[in-house]
Amino acid sequence: MKPSGLRAVCLAVPLIGFLSLASAQQIPIKTIPLAQGTQFEIFPSNNIGMGAVSIALPDSIGDPYVNPATTSRLRASFLFTSPTVYTLSDKAGGGQSLPFSMLVRRNAWFGGLGFALQEVEPARAPQDFRGGVVDVAPPGGGGGFPGPVSTIPGPNFRPHGNKYAFGMIGRAFRESNLSVGASAQWTGLHALDGVEVLYNGSRGLTQTGDVLDLRVGALKEWPGERGMRSLEGILFHNRFAATHEVLFADVFWDPNQQVFREKARVDTNYNQTNTWGAQLEYRMPLAPQGWQIGWLATVNQATQPKNPRYDVAGAAVIPRDPGHSSAFNLGIGVSKVLGPSRFGLDVIYQPIRSYTWADAPVPIATLSGDTIAAGGKTLDNRFAFSNALLRLGWGHDVPLEGSKNVVGLQFGLMLRSIHYDLHQTDYVQELQRSMQTGWLEWTPTWGISLRAAELEIRYQGRLTQGGGRPGANFAFGGVRATDLSSGTLLAAPPQPLSLVAVRPTTHQLTLSVPLH
Repeated sequence: MKPSGLRAVCLAVPLIGFLSLASAQQIPIKTIPLAQGTQFEIFPSNNIGMGAVSIALPDSIGDPYVNPATTSRLRASFLFTSPTVYTLSDKAGGGQSLPFSMLVRRNAWFGGLGFALQEVEPARAPQDFRGGVVDVAPPGGGGGFPGPVSTIPGPNFRPHGNKYAFGMIGRAFRESNLSVGASAQWTGLHALDGVEVLYNGSRGLTQTGDVLDLRVGALKEWPGERGMRSLEGILFHNRFAATHEVLFADVFWDPNQQVFREKARVDTNYNQTNTWGAQLEYRMPLAPQGWQIGWLATVNQATQPKNPRYDVAGAAVIPRDPGHSSAFNLGIGVSKVLGPSRFGLDVIYQPIRSYTWADAPVPIATLSGDTIAAGGKTLDNRFAFSNALLRLGWGHDVPLEGSKNVVGLQFGLMLRSIHYDLHQTDYVQELQRSMQTGWLEWTPTWGISLRAAELEIRYQGRLTQGGGRPGANFAFGGVRATDLSSGTLLAAPPQPLSLVAVRPTTHQLTLSVPLH
C-alpha cells in the first residue's frame, strides 16, 4: 500500500480483530490483512472440518460454548480434551493449547466447566518482520557507520503462556420446549499472536491483560411432522483489556567516545475494547426430506477507549486513537442430512461502520493559522465496510465392516472478502481524503474421526491464505487516495508498505468420552 493512503489505514490498526472467535457472535474488524493464528479457538467442535458451517447445521459439541442454552440438546454428559497446535509459515510464530472441558446433563439441569493452558511463540525471524537501525551516519557526514554500540539485549523469543477458564449453567423446561443458560469465560493474557510485529524496531514486548466474556442464551423448539423448528437468542458482553510494555533502543552520539550508543526506552500502551452484542438464529425444515434452512442476524456495538500506539514498518507513527464501531451479520444457510452424509452452506453479509479519531495532546496550529486546543480532534477516520463470508462443508460417515465403529470424513472451505471505504479529515493540514481497498482470505478445512461406543477421536485442520506480516514480498494495493477539498489526486511517495505472505495452519485433536 502506498503511504499516501497508508497512514489513514494504519490509524485503524487497533480495529484488527484479535479476538476472532470460531462463532459468529463477535464480528472481527480488520483494516490490513495481518495473518494471525487461531489462538482463541481451543474448545471442541463437530463442524470445523466442514468449513465451520453453523446456520442450518447444528454443532452438538461446539454450540454449548457459543450459546449455553443449546447444551439441552445433549442426551448424555461428556468429557472433552482437544489439544490444538497452530503454526505460521516463514517462522512467523505459533502456539499450542491443552484444554479440558466437561458438559453435564442431569434431569432438567445442565452445566459445564473448562480450563486450558496455552503457549504462544513470537515470530522467530525479526529481520523479516520489523525494522531497526541498519546504517547510521556520524555527525559531519563521511559515509555510513556500521552500527551503534549497544548494551541492550536483542528481542526475546521465549514463549509466553495464557490461561482460560470457562463455566456454564442452565435449565430446560420440557413442558414448553424452552431452555435457558448463562456462561462466563475468563482469559489471562500474556501473549497475543502477531502483536510484536506491530511495533516497528522494538527490542522486546511484555504483554499483560485479560478478557472476560459473559453470555446469556435461550433456545425454543417446536416439534413438527417435517422436523424440529428452533429459535436461538444470545446476549453477550466482552471486555478486553491489555497493557503493552514495549522496549525500544534510541540511538545517540557520544562525543566523548566518538561512537553511537543506544539508550533503552520503554513505551506503555493500553488496549481496551468493550463489546455488547446480540444474535438471533432461526432454523426450520424444508419440504424435501433432510433439508433445513436457517437465518442469522447479529449486532455488535464496540467502544475502544484506549488503543495502542502501533508503528507498522513503513508507516507513520500512530496516535493513541479512541473509537467506536457498529458491526452486523446478516446470513442465510441451508443444510442436507441424508443417512450418513451431511452438507452445509452459509452465506453471510457483514456491513460495518467504524469511527476513530486522534486527540491533540497540546495546542496545535493548523495550516491556516488557527489553533486546535489540547484535547481537540486532529484527525477523523470514518470506515464503511462491506464484507462477505462464505462457508461450505461436506461430511460422510463410513461404518467399519464387522464392528459398530464409524469413520467420518469432512471437507470444507471458508472464503472471507473484506472491502472498505475510508473517509479521513485532517484538521491540522485541513485536508480530506478518500480511499478504497480490500482483499480475500480463503481457508480450506478437513477432518477425520473414529466413533466407537465409549469413545470418539476427531482430528480437524485448516489452512488460511490471503494474509501476511510486515516485510517485503506481499503487495497490499487497490488504493485510491483523493483530496476531496480540491478534487486533485494526491501524489503517493515511492516507498510502499508490503507484507510477507504468511499462512497460518491449525491442527486440533479432540477426544470425547461419555460419562455414565
